[in-house]
Amino acid sequence: MRSKEESLDALQDIRKMMERSSRFISLSGWSGISAGICALLGAWFGYGVLARTGGESVSASSRTSQVGLSSMGEIQQLLLIGRLTFAAAAVSAFIFTYIRSKKNAIPMWGLTAKRLLINTMVPMIVGGLVILRMMQTGYYDLVGSCSLVFYGLALVNASKYTLNEIRYLGYAELALGLIDLWQRGYGLLFWALGFGVLHIIYGTMMWWKYERVQSK
Repeated sequence: MRSKEESLDALQDIRKMMERSSRFISLSGWSGISAGICALLGAWFGYGVLARTGGESVSASSRTSQVGLSSMGEIQQLLLIGRLTFAAAAVSAFIFTYIRSKKNAIPMWGLTAKRLLINTMVPMIVGGLVILRMMQTGYYDLVGSCSLVFYGLALVNASKYTLNEIRYLGYAELALGLIDLWQRGYGLLFWALGFGVLHIIYGTMMWWKYERVQSK
């Protein structure tokens, strides 16, 4: 007969297998680090655009009439920087996740990945539509904070299908976004902290916890 210890080990193995099959665990710490670096670069270029307008706009994206964004061309530049930043972060995250998935011999695309994608994209799509309407009505001072809030909701919503640590990153993004709602003039700073610094910290922690041993 099996000893009690062997039975417990067997139950733990079964639990780990069930968790492995129900969660997307191929997310790489380097994905978070690379996304954070892309965000910081995007914030740096965005600051350069805002600096050319002078005044309060150096530190925040606020209403056009209030902070003196002198032309729609400058707004279009900020939108272009945002799109390129998002695209670069998404591509780099995909590459590092794909590499880890291949290294661990885990299929990257499956039912769990689909659930993760759906639970992530629904809050982000809704948030994108809300932010688009804000921009149409000129409320640029709320764009950064709302992007953090909806992104945080997306992470919390998707955390049940991937690493538990994602939930805490989501909480941190939510907190920064909510604080930013009551802080006029610091939108770009909070955006850089949320999408840049927090991602780098999270990615570093995930690499240290899950990938450091494998890389030796």
